[in-house]
Amino acid sequence: MAQDAGVMSSVDEGALHALWRSFAMIIFSEIGDKTFLIAAILAMRHPRLVVFAGAFASLVVMSILSAELGHLLPTLIPRKWTQTCAAVLFLVFGVKMLQEGREMKPGNEKIQEELKEAEEDIEEDEAVHDGTGIVGPDGEEVVPLEAIEAGRATGHVRRRSSGAARPASPRSAAKKTMQSYAEAARNFFSYLLGPVFVQAFVLTFLGEWGDRSQISTIALAAADNVYVVVLGTVVGHSCCTALAVMGGRYVSTKISVKHVTLAASALFLLFGVVYLYEALLSIDPETTDFHPLS
Repeated sequence: MAQDAGVMSSVDEGALHALWRSFAMIIFSEIGDKTFLIAAILAMRHPRLVVFAGAFASLVVMSILSAELGHLLPTLIPRKWTQTCAAVLFLVFGVKMLQEGREMKPGNEKIQEELKEAEEDIEEDEAVHDGTGIVGPDGEEVVPLEAIEAGRATGHVRRRSSGAARPASPRSAAKKTMQSYAEAARNFFSYLLGPVFVQAFVLTFLGEWGDRSQISTIALAAADNVYVVVLGTVVGHSCCTALAVMGGRYVSTKISVKHVTLAASALFLLFGVVYLYEALLSIDPETTDFHPLS
């Protein structure tokens, strides 16, 4: 009984640590990020509750997909090696963020650049789907009218749907087919859930895909309990998204991206050391051959 109680206590402690790690990782990675600013800008133009629902639903789906992907790794390679890979990943991210933070200037200049990029993404998305865009010089990119008027881009004065059709290559034809299917799916869900919800969902999902927080979620799920990691990331995303829609633009003018990046760097380095320590503890010296060539 005492042994079982000790095992349960260690499991509970490990789950608590995993929950804290995933929550802290999301908080330090997402505040001031592009997806944070996208939610803040959309909340200024549309009902906040709808924007929150769309962005949060997207982040929940992303968290589940990333955690499941990380959960598959221990079935392919031993857990001690997944913990080692997670340690290396967090150490690399920590060093890179430390370098980025040291090179950043004090103030909110960096976050203003992110804010501008977020606004351009929203303008381009709206230009594509409400017909207010102009075809760019390459004939593919749709440039918002706001960008033309502001002198940020040039384009031909014609609608995207107009113009004589040129012979299309098989690759471009397949791309247009995929785009038509995606457009049809988006129109269906816009009719079902509302265009604002779908816009917040799509922009958040695209902005989060391949982001540092997604890769970190995969690493956490590979090294810890997948359900606890999902819970921690979802709670962290809910806090960040709620803060973004309630007053994200104001918060973005008050925080220093340099300080947030340096704090996140310290956190990622700490995670890397912890996972490396746990990986070393999981190695059994009696069954491991440290001299395979002898």
